Amino acid sequence: MTDLSAADHDQPHDLVGIGIGPFNLSLAALADGVHGGLAAAFFEQRPAFHWHPGLLLDGATLQVPFLADLVTLVDPASPWSFLSYLRACDRLYPFYFAERFHIRRGEYDAYCRWVSEQLPGLHFGHQVDAVRWNPERALFEVDFTQLDKDGEVEALGRAYTRNVALGIGTEPHVPEPLKLLVDTPAVPVIHSADYLAHRERILDAEHITVVGSGQSGAEVFLDLLRARPAGAEKLHWLARTEAFAPMEYSKLGLEHFTPDYVSYFHALPEHVRDELVPRQWQLHKGIDSDTIAAIHDELYRRTLHGGWPDAVLTPGVLVRTAGRVGATRLELHLEHAQQSGRSRLTTDAVVLATGYRERPLGRLLAGLDPYMRLDKSQRPRVDDRYRLMLDPSVTGSVYVQNAERHTHGVGTPDLGLAAWRGATILNSLTGTEPYPLPRRTAFTSFGLDGQEKHRQVPVPRGLVPLSEVR
Repeated sequence: MTDLSAADHDQPHDLVGIGIGPFNLSLAALADGVHGGLAAAFFEQRPAFHWHPGLLLDGATLQVPFLADLVTLVDPASPWSFLSYLRACDRLYPFYFAERFHIRRGEYDAYCRWVSEQLPGLHFGHQVDAVRWNPERALFEVDFTQLDKDGEVEALGRAYTRNVALGIGTEPHVPEPLKLLVDTPAVPVIHSADYLAHRERILDAEHITVVGSGQSGAEVFLDLLRARPAGAEKLHWLARTEAFAPMEYSKLGLEHFTPDYVSYFHALPEHVRDELVPRQWQLHKGIDSDTIAAIHDELYRRTLHGGWPDAVLTPGVLVRTAGRVGATRLELHLEHAQQSGRSRLTTDAVVLATGYRERPLGRLLAGLDPYMRLDKSQRPRVDDRYRLMLDPSVTGSVYVQNAERHTHGVGTPDLGLAAWRGATILNSLTGTEPYPLPRRTAFTSFGLDGQEKHRQVPVPRGLVPLSEVR
């Protein structure tokens, strides 16, 4: 952890990043390469970098190629690329012969941690409490609490900055009927984000239910299936979707995760965007076809000597309510959408692979409420440069990462757009083009107006030239 000195507190930064997940880590790595230097600091309340530790299952791979690292798609020569990491670890030749385009999830985590441990300007153990605009100084004030290794308060501080980048990530989503049962002492009901930490306890349960039809649900179900004895699996997998469907992974389908599609989507009317995102669930909420095949292979293998595995897979089902049965069991009240029928399922443990939701910005940005511009659904408006739309009296910018699906579409949480979004932010922030961006990224023309050309980046209001930063 890097501590901020008193001088650092008073000297205005060009950029303060809040949260150090993959997206702000990408932004920090790219900011480190801006010619002439950029006064930047990034705060994270956790003591070190960790990426979905509860789902780093053995053999689980990223759903994007290794080129979707922190920097490569805009700066292949960066010292913070995945290939640079392999070179630093003396593993380039083993990787070359492994011929892996999709790397293991644990290796991606290790790569990001390597970057986070060497990149300057990252401050772990710093919890940001509030962001305000100071009109007298024409700067943002960022209040933070410095934590010790045990998470206890060590000191309070404040940083001043011309611009802010919010990268606080998402949080596990627990359906309303199950909220009161999560973390109950007697019956394990956990989100898949915490799966590995509770895996042994879950496996000890006689009957296990997995809720959720996405990649996480599939991986958890497969892991549980492989760990249970044949004929005595006692597993139930429920999903709201009409099928355990594969993710759309065709080459033209993947063009929905290009800058071209992001620009097209952002230009659509608000009501069209809101209608479109739910219909595109298979682009990002489906299951990798290899995982589906592995589940079917495992189930089929268990039929070779007669009989069927004691595993029930039921799509199209909604959990209406849930409650305890005695001291150690749960009862889920289910409704089948197509049959309009209802039933009950008694189980001993539940794993909720029910996805993630964007963290609410309200508490953190309450001081900016008077300046915020909202849409008809009371969500922050975000422009095409990933800036919150604020009152013109605010001369700095607040950039957002992974909090703009309603304005930028299904690619918002995709790692393959991380470097491009970070470069877009830095081009906007500096008023120059430290990272030239591609003019065209898809063969598909998504609208009748044809392929949009890359526009010149406007100079942001009130930016101090980088040559004057001390």
